[in-house]
Amino acid sequence: MAYAVSKKTAKNAPKVADGDDPYIKKIVLKGKPYDLYVHSYLHFGREASRAEILKVTHGAANPCILAGFDGTYTYSGEEFRASAPASGANFDKCKKIIQKALKLNYPCPYQNCTFGGIWNGGGGSGQKKLFAASSFFYLPQDVGMVDSDKSNLKLRPVDLENKAKIACTLNVEEAKSAYPLLEEFNIVPYACMDLIYQYELLVDGFGLDPLQEITAGEKIEFQDAFVEAAWPLGNAVEAISSLPKFERMMYFV
Repeated sequence: MAYAVSKKTAKNAPKVADGDDPYIKKIVLKGKPYDLYVHSYLHFGREASRAEILKVTHGAANPCILAGFDGTYTYSGEEFRASAPASGANFDKCKKIIQKALKLNYPCPYQNCTFGGIWNGGGGSGQKKLFAASSFFYLPQDVGMVDSDKSNLKLRPVDLENKAKIACTLNVEEAKSAYPLLEEFNIVPYACMDLIYQYELLVDGFGLDPLQEITAGEKIEFQDAFVEAAWPLGNAVEAISSLPKFERMMYFV
């Protein structure tokens, strides 16, 4: 996550332990200096998060897995049992598991935290202008929330939650038929898990209103062309700053 903050916020940013990346980075865009809050949430990307969620149930059946699946999930060379309960996935139970994985109740040593005791940069008006990239676009696309030929979409966290409530009622075979794009990547069993996770990350993790509209995109417009949103941070921010409607406090996730 990265966004511009005031000089006062940057000056009062918490110090980090030796060897850790600082919360504030200074950059110059078009000759103007900016203070950026920057934090990479390791272990909480789409693929890594599945491992964290499966760890919570310690090898037992996990209510985030779709009915009919009993297998393993491999991440970073480590295998985790991924097995559905006899009754199948359960929206409410899965939500509680994901909340534990996010460490929402972890002690916060600062005035404001996201999750896991991580400083949130102070938030502010920039949270109203959120651009989410990568899996925040691919997952809605894979479950039919946007046409496959679109490069971005508008959505609200509650849209992910509503889609999850449907996905969690399906078994693996039903989900293969409902979400053929997930089948292509062999990730159908995690449809319920992934949708709830993205909702929880945005709402309970980053503090968004469930009804707030955000932009999720694969590409952003830059000088009459579309470029991949997965650029390195500096290039991505520079591209965004060049947009005609660039706003200083725009978030980039």
